[in-house]
Formats: sequence, structure tokens, C-alpha cells
Amino acid sequence: MAQQHAAPAAVVYTHGHHESVLRSHTWRTAANSAGYLLGALLPDMHIVDIGCGPGTITIDLAELVPQGRVTGLDQAPEILEQARATAAQRGVLNVAFVGGDIAALPFPDASFDVVHVHQVLQHVGDPVGALREMRRVVRPGGIVAAREADFSAMSWYPETAGMEAWRATYNKVARGNGGEPDAGRRLHVWSRQAGLEPANMTLSAGTWCYSGEEQRAWWSGLWADRTLASTFAHTALAGGHATREGLEHVAEAWRGWGAHEDGWFVVVHGEMLCRM
Repeated sequence: MAQQHAAPAAVVYTHGHHESVLRSHTWRTAANSAGYLLGALLPDMHIVDIGCGPGTITIDLAELVPQGRVTGLDQAPEILEQARATAAQRGVLNVAFVGGDIAALPFPDASFDVVHVHQVLQHVGDPVGALREMRRVVRPGGIVAAREADFSAMSWYPETAGMEAWRATYNKVARGNGGEPDAGRRLHVWSRQAGLEPANMTLSAGTWCYSGEEQRAWWSGLWADRTLASTFAHTALAGGHATREGLEHVAEAWRGWGAHEDGWFVVVHGEMLCRM
């Protein structure tokens, strides 16, 4: 009989699913967001992608395991519907999308060859407990893989006070929700605490870099919009972490950075791949 496990604290998703958030999420691919994992995949693997969002990474993974099967899991029903529609549009049949929570995965022990998360553990109140759940549903010899941003490691040019205000406000909101925005640097620690063997872990770092007029306009525009209209904005105001005037100042700083011909921004991620 499968052992019962205490569920970790629930996910509180700081960003929400405003259009400005999905503008970013639908840009993500297996190549630009899970490259550290791709070399370990085999054509017949069964994979679960936890916190799959609109499913673009999930569907890419399914295309890479044509004799296998990929399951995308998310808490938000409307996002799962979008993911299903995208899979149908792309004609990918070996993928399914289900509702669920990383706090208590709705799968038996040892169900998957690969258990994958991308930008999820930073939002979880108990990331160690979440990683234990991931370990529970992976098969012996399988892979637990995680990639998380590290907000304090993000860097940009030119320096502006408004952008620093954005990071400070984001950190307050994320931690107020029970998350950890500097998750990337902690992945290996959380994984060890969850019972994963350090000797079996491969640790790496990956980046997204935005420069050039088109990239700057896209990245700055979506963050300016998130700052004023997403769940992050509502939580910042309701929690007393920012004023409306302060958020407008931050949004304007994002637009100013995006318009600067020398603008450059790097998002740093910690990556952890553990063979079980």
C-alpha cells in the first residue's frame, strides 16, 4: 500500500493569470526553459510537468518523447483548457492535462520517469514538502528536475531607482504570500532536505537575456502591465506593500528601461536534475 504523506503548504501564485502574465508564459519552450533536462530524455518516457500553465513546455516535451506520455498538471481550470486547445491545435496526442496541486499530487507512487517543475517551487509555502511529493511519484532510476528564477540575481542596465523599487516590492509580495523569490540559489538545499542525494544531483544555471529593441519592448511592456493590472498588483496594494502611485512609478520605469537603446536584462535561474 502506498504510504500517506503530509501535504505541504499550498501554492499561492503571486502573478495570477492576467493576459500580461500569459504573454510571458506562452513564450516559454522546452528549449528556452528546460534545456538542462532535454539531453536526459528518452523517446518512451512518461513525464509529469507540474504547474504547467498554458502548456507550451509540456507540449514540447511530449513531442520529444513520441513513444511516451506527458501529463501537465495545474491548479487553474481555465489555463488547463487553454493548454488542451494548444495541444489540439498543434496535433500533439500523447499529452493530457489534469487539475491538481503539488502539495498532494493525484498520482500513485512511482508513476513517472521524469517529474518536472519550472517556476513553481518559488511560490510554494513548503518547497521541501513539494520536492518530497515529486520524489514520491518518480520511478526508481527516474529523474526529478527543477528550474527556478532567482530575483536577487537578476540584473539590468541601465540602473534605475524604479526598477529596484519593482524588485523590492515583488520580494515583499512574494514572501508575504509564503513564497521565496530567490528560489534558484536554494534548489539544491531544498532537494537535499527532501531526501534527494547530493551525489546524484547535477546543478547548473540558465538565463533568459533580453536586449535589442523588440525584446526590450516585449519584456518591459509585459512587466509594466503586470505591475498595474495583474494579481501581483492587487496583492501589493491590498497588503500595503505599495501605493497606486508607487506602482505607476515602477511601470513607468519599466517602460523607460525598454525604450533605452542600451537596455539589457538577464533573468538567472537555478537548475537541479537528480537521478533517483
